[in-house]
Amino acid sequence: MGERIAVIGGGIVGVASARALLLRGLGEVTVFEKENRLAAHQTGRNSGVVHAGLYYQPGTLKARLCAEGRRSIRDYCAEKGLPYREMGKLVVAVDESELPALAEIERRAIANGVPGLVRLNGTDRIRAIEPHVAGIAAVHSPHTAAVEYTAITEAMAADVRSNGGTIHTGQEVVAMQIDGSAVRVRTHETEEVFDRVIACAGLQSDVVARLVGADPSPKILPFRGEYWALDPARTDLVRGMIYPVPDPRFPFLGVHFTRDVHGDVHVGPNAVPALAREGYTWRAVSPRDTWEILRWPGAGALARQHWRMGLDEIGGSLVKPLYYRKARRFIPELRMSDLTEKTAAGVRAQAWGRDGTLLDDFAVDQVGRVTLLRNAPSPAATSSMAIAEHVIENYVFARATE
Repeated sequence: MGERIAVIGGGIVGVASARALLLRGLGEVTVFEKENRLAAHQTGRNSGVVHAGLYYQPGTLKARLCAEGRRSIRDYCAEKGLPYREMGKLVVAVDESELPALAEIERRAIANGVPGLVRLNGTDRIRAIEPHVAGIAAVHSPHTAAVEYTAITEAMAADVRSNGGTIHTGQEVVAMQIDGSAVRVRTHETEEVFDRVIACAGLQSDVVARLVGADPSPKILPFRGEYWALDPARTDLVRGMIYPVPDPRFPFLGVHFTRDVHGDVHVGPNAVPALAREGYTWRAVSPRDTWEILRWPGAGALARQHWRMGLDEIGGSLVKPLYYRKARRFIPELRMSDLTEKTAAGVRAQAWGRDGTLLDDFAVDQVGRVTLLRNAPSPAATSSMAIAEHVIENYVFARATE
């Protein structure tokens, strides 16, 4: 039967990893998820975009695995009959100051092999794609798509079970002990011994890493992204997806418009520091999580570098007109009343180092027979099946054959 392998984390990356292990016949696989359902956090609380790879530095893991992952997700949705709608993404420069950054996005996208990419100069060409958008230039990615990541995760979980795997929900891993060639995994309900462990714990990834004595860095800094729903009577303002030119100093894309697989349009997200790892509202405060953030060596450097942007994002969160002003830059016809209600927020697990640097690329650590996915923010959902293959090829399978 092969080795006994545990996967910690029931988000899309963890479930994709369990599925890939079973399809390769590498062993008996058990998934542990602390919530009572799968895809409860980042997987089930994002915009549902399948990214095409516009933004990522060529040659990085993000760039490579995003391209591979997009194809895998597309093919998997076709195989399972799951919704996959190519909406197209328009990244818009509103004024001349944004043209150099737009040119850099175009350069990266071409280097990353983004399919069908087109540069659009002038308002008329832009409005042929999105009739209500104001801008002087844009790049258009016609194959950027929308999916339901929760449904994809559930379909993968069914594959895990049908191939002999086990999924335990409501079981948080609270302790791990490496004992030679074995790893003892304990939850509040059970204790089992495995040959190998893969941890895909998202917002809890640094907590799980500490269980096996891994380096405390990188640490997870949670950022909450809040969305507004666009009035259904006004969704004709947006055909697909409309994005700003992102600030290259910050690993977030800015407030944008996204049409989902059901035809609803969401405006957002912003990016505000959350006061708890799973802090989906301002009222969700964890004194322990907040204290850990404040005492981290990189906190001062991060605050000094990004305090203006932080205040701007917090202002947009607390004051609707400020949020509306950001969105209206791209669609002048937008009215504040068109933003009808805040929808479910998400929290991004952003890793940061001791020096205050926000990690941009995916990151994996190895401690004995435990593989730790330390940083997997967007486009991790898009890249999930490719991340699973990368971890297996370069960590699990490579060490199993040594």
